[in-house]
Amino acid sequence: MQLVVVKVGKLVLNSKEYSSRLIIGTGKYKDFKQTKSALDASGAEMVTVAIRRVNLGQEKSQPNLLDYIDPEKYTILPNTAGCYNSQDAIRTCHVASEILNGEKLVKLEVLGDEKTLYPNVSETIKAAKILVKENYKVMVYTTDDPIVAKELENLGCISVMPLAAPIGSGLGIQNKYNILSIVENARVPIIVDAGVGTASDASIVMELGCDGVLMNTAIACAKDPVLMASAMKMAVESGYLAYKAGRIPKKKYASASSPIEGNFFEND
Repeated sequence: MQLVVVKVGKLVLNSKEYSSRLIIGTGKYKDFKQTKSALDASGAEMVTVAIRRVNLGQEKSQPNLLDYIDPEKYTILPNTAGCYNSQDAIRTCHVASEILNGEKLVKLEVLGDEKTLYPNVSETIKAAKILVKENYKVMVYTTDDPIVAKELENLGCISVMPLAAPIGSGLGIQNKYNILSIVENARVPIIVDAGVGTASDASIVMELGCDGVLMNTAIACAKDPVLMASAMKMAVESGYLAYKAGRIPKKKYASASSPIEGNFFEND
């Protein structure tokens, strides 16, 4: 019997193709060695880094993430985690560009408060406008509001990244109809960011038609982060393939899976 291998379609971001539709964060791991092991297991080709929290060479005396993750092999996506206003977020993007030799690809997130970690939409829009004018390629973390998502797309963001549940909550996809609405009306990649707790959540994200999923806590805080990273890899792939295959319609009643006429043992 011949084995049929089905490949997951490429994700295109900033004119670059990615075989993996999974993006992983680099926070909360035991150390950089575990970060690298989880990254390898995940198959991800893009990793996001909190510039304000992770050393990429800013502190010469501290361990440097780039000693473990090769920027030639992986796309480093700097993010503005920990910023609560547009000015800090813009400043952090400038610092990231300096550290990464002028790279303009950034993940913008401007938070509303420390308790919910929900996006501050007005400050996010303000920062996005300025960064796009400065020729940054902005992937933007936002709420699950379809109107806001469309506005950010129209501003020139190259990807919109709605939350599925609060950051680090692991609650899973709490708003799939909002996410579905965003996906159906988007002209840029939609990548769910925040809320995934386990592999089935990642599959659901992809089955909704999202272009990818970003996660950190779900992997880094699992009992076995490397094993969970492997599970997430397969979940993203299977969810994408299921979306492309097209699920059967949901029905209120049963439908026999085999013919109900022409049985071998019909009574005369």
